[in-house]
Amino acid sequence: MNRMKNVSRQMTEMDNGRILQRYSLKRVTFMLVGIVLIGMCVAAYRMSGFGVDPFTCMNLGISGFNGMLFGTWQLIINIILLIIVFFTVRHCIGIGTIINMICVGYIADFLCWILQDKMGFVTTLPIQIGLLVIGTLFASVGCAMYMAAELGIAPYDSVAFIITKITKDKVSFRMARIVSDITCVCIGVIFCIISHGRLSAIIGIGTLVNAFCNGPLIQFFKKIFQNNL
Repeated sequence: MNRMKNVSRQMTEMDNGRILQRYSLKRVTFMLVGIVLIGMCVAAYRMSGFGVDPFTCMNLGISGFNGMLFGTWQLIINIILLIIVFFTVRHCIGIGTIINMICVGYIADFLCWILQDKMGFVTTLPIQIGLLVIGTLFASVGCAMYMAAELGIAPYDSVAFIITKITKDKVSFRMARIVSDITCVCIGVIFCIISHGRLSAIIGIGTLVNAFCNGPLIQFFKKIFQNNL
């Protein structure tokens, strides 16, 4: 009986050790910084005037059509995607998933509100180009950081893993990400046209750069960050 108790205690200690290791300060920091960078990326794209990232493009197009606040609609679509992820690639869900799906849209809304509405931030062409570069860099680095932390990823970022799983690895993560990004752009454009919105506000060179480059860049930065965890 004592031996069984000792074994049980040792197993409990091992499990607690794994949990503490998984939720180390470094991993949590990577996750939080990554999510903030993604929020900043969305804001940078929106202020650049060169188009936004594909997922934001879709959500801006639909939220413009139904008249909802961008952050609120993005939260709703994330909840829908989260349900799909739960039944397909459940291992992708973690505390980072919840923080990401709640915070990114509102971080972007807040930054745009502060800089544009309250501070009257004016974008000249050089600033627009700078915001485009910053948005592209923050998008890939942010995604790579919180993916490397392995504390859960955003529902939309899980879509590429779902495609990879369904195709039994015949479609790589890189190609799956490109396919999902292009699909989002098409949906966003359709809803924007239906609602007679301004297409230049959601799609442009920045959208295309993000759609075709984000997957490869995420893979590149993810390997670097994983080696430091």
